[in-house]
Formats: sequence, C-alpha cells, structure tokens
Amino acid sequence: MKRQAPSFWFTSKGVAALSLIGAASYFLLTEHRAHALSFLPYLILLACPLMHMFMHGKHGHHSSKASDHSSGDNEGQGKLSDKGDDSGRR
Repeated sequence: MKRQAPSFWFTSKGVAALSLIGAASYFLLTEHRAHALSFLPYLILLACPLMHMFMHGKHGHHSSKASDHSSGDNEGQGKLSDKGDDSGRR
C-alpha cells in the first residue's frame, strides 16, 4: 500500500511558514493595538446586520411556496376536518 505524502503544514517548510505567520501576527497585534482596538465598537455594530443577513439563511420567508420549511411529518395536525368542526383533532 502506498503512503500518502504528509500535509504541507507538517513539512519543514510548512512549520517555517507557520512560525513566520505567528511572528508577523504577534508583531502586528502589539504594534497596532492602540489604533486597531479603537475600531472594535464599530466592528461589533457592523457584525449585527451581517450576522442577521448571513446566519438566518433561507427560512422560506421570501419564497412563493408555502411548504418550504415544513418537513411533512406534521401534515394535517391541528387542522379542522372537512366538516368544519374540530372532530378531526385528537
């Protein structure tokens, strides 16, 4: 059986790249902390509408089909029978 080659991140070049990325991130955070953190309240306010748009997904609110979000398991529950009374409910 043939062995797979290790992932790039586990090779010596990958470890060097991760080290370089880590060092650059550390220095960026320490040197730019004062003016980068001043934008934090605005980023939190910006996150609210972005999460509203992207995390709700498609719930079928804007769809023309009425049964987009029904699973089909509960069909007929809570509906009145054809007679108009609630004898179909149990």
